[in-house]
Amino acid sequence: MDLDKLKTTVGLDLKGKRVIVRADLNVPVKDGKVSDATRLERLVSGLQDLAKRGARVVVISHFGRPKGGPDLQFSLKPVADKLGALLGHPVAFAQDCVGEPAERTVAALPPGQVAVLENLRFHKGEEKNDAEFAKRLAGLGDLFVNDAFSAAHRAHASTDAIARLLPAYAGPLLMEEVDALVRVLEKPERPTAAVIGGAKVSSKIDVLTHLVAKVDRLIIGGAMANTFFLAEGVEIGRSLAEPDHAKTALDIMHAAKARHCEIVLPHDVVVAAKLEAGARSMVVPALETPPDQMILDVGPKTVAHYAGVIGRCRTLLWNGPLGAFEISPSARARSRSRARRQPSPRLASSPRSRAAETPWPRSTPPASPTSSHTSRPPVAPSSNGWKAAPCLASPR
Repeated sequence: MDLDKLKTTVGLDLKGKRVIVRADLNVPVKDGKVSDATRLERLVSGLQDLAKRGARVVVISHFGRPKGGPDLQFSLKPVADKLGALLGHPVAFAQDCVGEPAERTVAALPPGQVAVLENLRFHKGEEKNDAEFAKRLAGLGDLFVNDAFSAAHRAHASTDAIARLLPAYAGPLLMEEVDALVRVLEKPERPTAAVIGGAKVSSKIDVLTHLVAKVDRLIIGGAMANTFFLAEGVEIGRSLAEPDHAKTALDIMHAAKARHCEIVLPHDVVVAAKLEAGARSMVVPALETPPDQMILDVGPKTVAHYAGVIGRCRTLLWNGPLGAFEISPSARARSRSRARRQPSPRLASSPRSRAAETPWPRSTPPASPTSSHTSRPPVAPSSNGWKAAPCLASPR
């Protein structure tokens, strides 16, 4: 991507134009209600700007990972309702993102109003970046605005193929993130660190490879850390990981060592037998995950260690959650983290992280510096009595 060539809609006459906005509406929903609207709140001002300029705003997004077609539990209807509440007026909702339901909804949409189309992933063509599916989407608009930075790295029909079929522009949220990245990667104040979470190494190979050449310390958490553990021969029980990418993780560690970038992995972890609210959990050393347990979060020693590393840095890039933030006990720890806000290093973050607003306090005692380029978890006695699982970040 040539960042110098990114265009925005500033100055465009949008009156009566159908503007397709690729947003990220992938927010937590429980019992049919949005439980965390932070990501929607950030989207509102950009949608309002388009609507005030007379655009007919058509919002498209994925939601979750439905398999094999439409699935009511992955419907965007509850999200559309919440978005309407935040906008201050109801939004139209189409029960499909293409075809007659979408066409009818968009045709009836007056200037200055917003519509949300059903989950893009109800169609296999979305994730396959199918040209025909993209053509059907493009037929619903006059121009395309990508305001989903967290999905912009994916070559899907709603982010890639559609941008080749319509005049394409960057939305305000995407530009905000790009500007922040440019600042911290081109002219960072050192020392620098990046915190990378989330589930998959495979989705962030290019990012990780690039970062080890740019930052002094790369802090890894979430299920992604499990794949790095596998690469080092560490047993992870029933934890989510990508065994097929263990060699990739090893290659990244070798590249980091060559670049004098320290990779920091969890010291201790929170484990449970299953991923569900209220499941009995315990803290164990990262090297001692029981065979019948799965890693769901970082432990308290890791929180203190990561805080110390971050506290010594002048520039911090944060992307992705480091634990299962959606459920208790991680959700309780997230609430505690909000109460600990203090001034932070210079920071850029992706929309999938609340790190920009909840930096860990400098008052936390820093861990001892390591001489290794991979900070390995130490073997220590298990603290099975600890139940509240700390969580460093949550998605935006």
